Amino acid sequence: MTRRLIWLAAAWILVGLAAAAVVLTAVFQESALRRLGNTLSDTIDETVVASVITPEREVFVGEIRDARTQRLLSGKYWMVAEPGPQGALHVLARSASLANADLEYAPDLSDRLRSAFGQTISYNAEDGPKGEPLRIAASMKQLPGRQQPVVFFAGIDRSDVDADTRQFATVTWIAMLLLGAGLVAAVFIQVRVGLRPLFDLGDEISNVRQGRSHRVEGGYPLEIQPLAEQVNRLLAHNQETVERQRTHVGNLAHALKTPLAVMLAEAGTQEGVLPDMVRKQTKVMQDQVDHHLRRARAAARAAHGLGERTDVSEVLDEMAVMLERVFEQKGVEIDWRAPDDLAFLGERQDLQEIFGNLLENAAKWCRRRVRVSAGPSMPGQLIAVVEDDGPGLPADQRDTALKRGTRMDEDTPGTGLGLSIVDELTRAYGGRVTLGDSSLGGLKVVLELPAAEG
Repeated sequence: MTRRLIWLAAAWILVGLAAAAVVLTAVFQESALRRLGNTLSDTIDETVVASVITPEREVFVGEIRDARTQRLLSGKYWMVAEPGPQGALHVLARSASLANADLEYAPDLSDRLRSAFGQTISYNAEDGPKGEPLRIAASMKQLPGRQQPVVFFAGIDRSDVDADTRQFATVTWIAMLLLGAGLVAAVFIQVRVGLRPLFDLGDEISNVRQGRSHRVEGGYPLEIQPLAEQVNRLLAHNQETVERQRTHVGNLAHALKTPLAVMLAEAGTQEGVLPDMVRKQTKVMQDQVDHHLRRARAAARAAHGLGERTDVSEVLDEMAVMLERVFEQKGVEIDWRAPDDLAFLGERQDLQEIFGNLLENAAKWCRRRVRVSAGPSMPGQLIAVVEDDGPGLPADQRDTALKRGTRMDEDTPGTGLGLSIVDELTRAYGGRVTLGDSSLGGLKVVLELPAAEG
């Protein structure tokens, strides 16, 4: 947003200043040319006053007091001509400064002068008597005693005006660029300072998301404070929703487990095929209830839980110590490695459930060694690899192993829910579980989970 605001303001500023520079240069040039036009009009008027008609009906121009028109190639000129056929002009008299050259004119000038009879038309010419640029004024007038109208020309070197215009344009553009740079810098500072409360609010929300704080604490301007309060209300509502769902799940667990426990207890005192079937199916039902309750709790926490941060190394150490004691007779060794600052973006109970099931499954199937490595994989994500030196799992059975209730060996104790629980909890947090071959010879489980930053 900051970049868009700055770029948009900078674009408008630069376009506006560029247009202002063009307009100012044009106004300056027009003003300078207008002054030249006034000088040329005075020269035409003086030429008209000095013009007389001879008895032979020819035009004779008497003495002009402007000394520049008498000096050869001085840069100021006048010329008198009469219209001819097809727009041509026949020169009747010219100033001494022209040195027998003619002032430049367009073929349609005669027609234009007739349309604006008595008025002055000004135009630029690029090739004067000595190659200089000229500003020329022309006017068609009627002299007393002559039936044919006469065209009076006056021209002046405009090199100084062009040079002044270029200098003015250069200074104006430099000034506008400096002003534009200053305005863009001011906009940048204004946007950064003006939006600083929003940036701070975004940082605080990120801290909540990453588990570094539980609510927005900073003080904000009156315009931003209601937003901060609404964020806090939303966080409180989410927490309340999670607690309410946990309460409902706990009540449901109590309501289901108690009848199942009664059924199992009653069947345990009897012998026969039916009691055995009841005990077996009741145990399966208990496992399924536990599984679905864990899944519901994980989904609620993943969807609504904010600000939870769990240290990975602490959970791995806890699980490793516990399972080495459980499988002490087998001599299982669990070698784990994880950075001290690696944190899972989620609840501790869920990470314990994930690593507990993975390590228990590895310890159950390994010969002696279980290896765990965890670390960051990309911003906002961690990866954990659990390997064992057991028999492994064929590639065609790996997808099946992640399905709920699947047991790869009926002789091994368990419900077949371990990898399924890991897969469902991981997916609830937006992660992924992948099975492969370990360099130790057994199964390798690759786990991708969200990581808390900082």
